Amino acid sequence: HGHHEHHHHHHEGECHDPECSCHDHEHHHDHDHGHDHHHHHADDVFGSWGQETTKKYSADELKEILAELVNADEYGVVLRAKGIVKSVNEGQWLHFNYVPGESSVETGAADYTGRFCVIGSRLQEHSLQELFMGKE
Repeated sequence: HGHHEHHHHHHEGECHDPECSCHDHEHHHDHDHGHDHHHHHADDVFGSWGQETTKKYSADELKEILAELVNADEYGVVLRAKGIVKSVNEGQWLHFNYVPGESSVETGAADYTGRFCVIGSRLQEHSLQELFMGKE
């Protein structure tokens, strides 16, 4: 019994301070920024990368690009990509949409300039740039 009491007291002395300071910190943090108290998951915050482009694409080329986006090691975790770009066929424009497991490329209405947007987390912008724009 004596041992148990000693252990309990020791346990309290060890754990009380870190818990206290930790709790205070979290409480203070929540008070200031209620919406981001999961601050330790900061690298999972979603970002987007997009660009305007005058580059011309074929539908097959775009499908190949979209198929590449599943490679998270290379490009980051891509949750959605969409865009409107000039087609290699004069006067045509291609609209593309991508979500994991499904992508579509269609001929659609013209826009004033080609552009696309990629949404995800930990996006590797340099790799995406090369993928969409080529390495020139």
